[in-house]
Amino acid sequence: MHFEGLLIGIATFCIIGLFHPIVIKTEYYFGVRPWWIFLLTGIGLLVGALFVEPTLASALLAVTGVTCLWSILEIFEQRERVRKGWFPKGPGHKD
Repeated sequence: MHFEGLLIGIATFCIIGLFHPIVIKTEYYFGVRPWWIFLLTGIGLLVGALFVEPTLASALLAVTGVTCLWSILEIFEQRERVRKGWFPKGPGHKD
């Protein structure tokens, strides 16, 4: 039996689940200013995925990279959620 696909699916679920609070906490403490960190990290992970031989490792790097890039959109959407009062405003906000 081949378990790589199953492992990739479970790991993808966990990676996305891990990034949800990362985005919330980043926006809470720093606002949207660190968006470029997600960009550079995502691009770096995607480039790394191109050069890693094992399929599982390459897939996990790629999933994490794409999740970092998606987090850029989410951090700006999180700012809107805070403006609507759905989440508390943190010290990373300028009034």
